[in-house]
Amino acid sequence: MIGKLSGIVDWKGLDQVLLDVRGVGYIVHVNDRTLATLPPVGEAAALYTDLLVREDLLQLFGFLTLFDREWHKLLMTVQGVGAKASMSILGALGAEGVARAIALGDARSIQAAQGVGPKLAQRVILELKSKAPAMMTLGGTMPPAAVVSEVIEAPAPKRRAPAPVPSVSNRAAFSADALSALVNLGYAQGEAAQAVMTVSAETPEADTATLIRAALKLLAPK
Repeated sequence: MIGKLSGIVDWKGLDQVLLDVRGVGYIVHVNDRTLATLPPVGEAAALYTDLLVREDLLQLFGFLTLFDREWHKLLMTVQGVGAKASMSILGALGAEGVARAIALGDARSIQAAQGVGPKLAQRVILELKSKAPAMMTLGGTMPPAAVVSEVIEAPAPKRRAPAPVPSVSNRAAFSADALSALVNLGYAQGEAAQAVMTVSAETPEADTATLIRAALKLLAPK
């Protein structure tokens, strides 16, 4: 099982990238968000990967963070969601956006992904809504996106650092910590997750303490 590749970007296509790992080239399928975030051709990059194995096909799918990869694997457990649909959903919303849409029951956001119809979007919500809070907590335990990038020996004499990537995992960690705190205060995991997701969507820069305070206001009896 290939779980991670680190190398030099040799080529970029519409939905895939060729990564040179010490002389061996790997074609890795990526979504729009990942492709846009990867450094230019000739620079160092790293991707967490998931290998799809079929009788007549082997495909690698690449992700900037473990949080993205785990959501990809979870999305594919839904009947009718294959690798292509999962990548489309993650490309449109990102891992945090997917978690938020599912926790809030927002099928319209899922449906915004190319190739995903209303019935499939609703099925994603129904089958994964109970798992969204656990994924939020899991996201908080995963390494930040910066850990994905590491120094690779490039052909050129001088080494160039990979381009920075957005810190999705930091926001996931804040949400996970806030969710844990609310559950410890006695709130049900489902309603606590919905409150945290709502606040996170409105104030993406919020840290754990800010998320908890704002979520408590939402959860307070009217």
